[in-house]
Amino acid sequence: MQRPLTCVEICAGAGGQALGLALAGFVHVALVEYEPTYCRVLKANRPEWNVICADVRDFVGSPYAGVDLLAGGVPCPPFSVAGKQLGADDERDLFPQAIRLIHEMRPRAVMLENVRGFLDPSFTGYRDAILKDIVALGYRMHIQLLHASDYGVPQLRP
Repeated sequence: MQRPLTCVEICAGAGGQALGLALAGFVHVALVEYEPTYCRVLKANRPEWNVICADVRDFVGSPYAGVDLLAGGVPCPPFSVAGKQLGADDERDLFPQAIRLIHEMRPRAVMLENVRGFLDPSFTGYRDAILKDIVALGYRMHIQLLHASDYGVPQLRP
């Protein structure tokens, strides 16, 4: 019998991505979320999930070494056109934490999502630095703009 695929999810929010991953067959061994309201929603909807209500900066990944997937939707305000687009200078930028966790966990795969603004030419240097750091850890990287409406989401935005 094949073992289920395991997942650690950071910046889990209210669980939309987590639900999709669960429907795809992933078993969450940890979901890390900072906002107490979202933590309560996650726990209420899926009491069996290991919800860790904490700042991802304080989360230690090494106990989850070898997990199949590290997933997360790191905060978008540093890159969103609706914000100031401060990128790496925004205290909410958690890409460095995601890279730290990749190093600590060495998952088989990584999936990080963000807003279209992350692809803005003004972030090319920062994006390249992120990719370089992740590639240096032994991963192949691919960035792709996906449109939610192509996946059944009733929204006209990527």
